[in-house]
Amino acid sequence: MGLEDIYTELVSEHSRNPEHRHALPGATCSLKGHNPSCGDEITLQLKLKDGVVEDAAFTGVGCAISQASTDMMVDLIRGKRVEEARALAQKFIGMIKGEITDEAELEDLDEALALKGVSHMPARVKCAVLAWHTLDEALKDEK
Repeated sequence: MGLEDIYTELVSEHSRNPEHRHALPGATCSLKGHNPSCGDEITLQLKLKDGVVEDAAFTGVGCAISQASTDMMVDLIRGKRVEEARALAQKFIGMIKGEITDEAELEDLDEALALKGVSHMPARVKCAVLAWHTLDEALKDEK
């Protein structure tokens, strides 16, 4: 099994069985993200305390890429400081837009690196970045 196969399986698993797709009781921040070009729609819920993303979850519908990307993002940002979560969002968006290509720089995206190939599929870019843009927007006024 090659690296491409592993990445494909990882994306499939996150889209079929998203661990973090549920309502988040006690959320302190909630923001809806929508991709009008394909209909993907998520509501990102965050529980923030003392500048840390204590917990996160999402609800909504969308294609396999948007659902997997959102689930991977939640895995990655839980327990991170708000500034770290925003930096990860910017890094992911840069990767998908093809602006950041250095593997070492992208390493801290962890499983979300599996979506790097989306940068070569223009019609799917908005699907992959929907959650990350929503996160960045939700956290922009947080400290």
